[in-house]
Amino acid sequence: MSEIFISYARSTEAQAHRIAEALRSLGYGVWRDDELPAHRAYSEVIEERLRGARAVVVVWSADAVKSEWVQSEADRARGDRKLVQLTVDGAALPMPFDRIQCADLAGWAGDTDAAGWRKVVASVVELLGESTPASEAATRPALALPSKPSIAVLPFANLSGDPEQEYFADGMVEEITTVLSRFRSLFVIGSASGLSFKGRTVAPQEAARQLGVRYVLEGSVRKGGGRVRIAVKLIDGADGAQIWADRFEDTLEDVFALQDRVALSVAGVIEPAVREAETRRVAARPTADLDAYELYLRALTLHRSHAARDVRAALGLLHSAIDLDLAYVPAMALAAYCHAVISVYGWSEGAEDHIGAARALVERAQDLARDDAESLTFLAAASILIGGDTARFAARALDLNPGLSRAWMMQGALQNLNNTPPEEARANLRAALRLDPLSPDEGFIVNALGLSHFRTKDYAEAAALIKQSIGIRSQWPLSRALLAATYGHMGELSAARAEIAAFRALTSTDVRTVGSIWPDRQLCKQVQDGIAIALAAGGEA
Repeated sequence: MSEIFISYARSTEAQAHRIAEALRSLGYGVWRDDELPAHRAYSEVIEERLRGARAVVVVWSADAVKSEWVQSEADRARGDRKLVQLTVDGAALPMPFDRIQCADLAGWAGDTDAAGWRKVVASVVELLGESTPASEAATRPALALPSKPSIAVLPFANLSGDPEQEYFADGMVEEITTVLSRFRSLFVIGSASGLSFKGRTVAPQEAARQLGVRYVLEGSVRKGGGRVRIAVKLIDGADGAQIWADRFEDTLEDVFALQDRVALSVAGVIEPAVREAETRRVAARPTADLDAYELYLRALTLHRSHAARDVRAALGLLHSAIDLDLAYVPAMALAAYCHAVISVYGWSEGAEDHIGAARALVERAQDLARDDAESLTFLAAASILIGGDTARFAARALDLNPGLSRAWMMQGALQNLNNTPPEEARANLRAALRLDPLSPDEGFIVNALGLSHFRTKDYAEAAALIKQSIGIRSQWPLSRALLAATYGHMGELSAARAEIAAFRALTSTDVRTVGSIWPDRQLCKQVQDGIAIALAAGGEA
């Protein structure tokens, strides 16, 4: 017989279901009338379940107050001294229930740390006369969230029907946890803690509360016929909302290689998904009390447009973040890149001052960032524009975290500029897109792919890709200059001159100097020759 009976009006079925699932996640048996058998009279079953329950949770609402069934069940529970009552809409309770404590769950979305829910759990524990490990955890104070995005990987469900395959599901949890832990921008709970939930029915929000994380990753594994399908979903522990989900399917020729591939793919997508969720959360907050991390997130979002105004605004936020935390490496690295961009495109007076600031920040951050892959990618990007040991930064980032899309992007972009075989550069750029298909860097990755085709004089493909990148990031001057050079070599001179005009509308930099600092002098000459053809056709020397 179930330990807990839930009484509710039909109009609050969704709330009753949420309450039932939350109680089940604590290890209790729960019954409500959606489980009525088809072969028995419902009144007989309800009376039986009501009589056998050790606690009766009454979900009061305006409709429940009017329901004779709910009032009858509540009256029986009151008489048996096993009534736990809560309200989901604040409706006035009928007599005599208005004289009994009632937990307020109006608007409750599953937060296990809410005062009203804690009151319900405490009453249930007292009535049942016991405290299970799960319910004890529910009454403990929630762990404070870390200062950066936090995540735990929960046990994957084995849907194969073969208990021997549990090792594979557990292996996926361990592999994904290991790869995620390489992202220094994330706080990742160890796999042992995640796997401690194995065999327990615990809601994602409760698991997040117990582990002290904002996000949890759930998954399932189904094997059969020599193939395996792995489904994963990322859940916000605050409200239970699903942020992202995907499926992976492959053969079982090499189980461990497959685990590696899935872990890398999942981790490469999760980090930007978490970052995007964090950015939305920050954007919804007032700006008066932002700390260094949140200032950095706002700057990260702003700089991605690569519009002059946004890059300047991002730089201001980053310097505010650095003032709050003098050793905040991510802000220093991104600020170096913003200074470099502003200097190259003349988006502020004193270009030399911006170059000096960029170099000083790179120098200051390079040692602190030696184990921070994402910061290293921004240091690499800054060094491309101002000169420096770009390759070292990019290679170190990729070595630290092969699941980081930006690391593959920087590697491919550098190979473009260093006369590496084009196919190698393209493979790395495609890897960046595969790891983060919805990447905010997509415009730059596509532009770099276009440049690789420009190098091999496949101008038609280059033009198509560069135009695609402009459609994603229209404010980036380099794309306009590259498209102008491409059109110049193709003999489409009016289109080339239109792109030069678009370039000049975005920057005060002389279009003739584009590419002048690139290591591959032949590529630089190829770009400048294409631009010269277009300029000559327009009467410019």
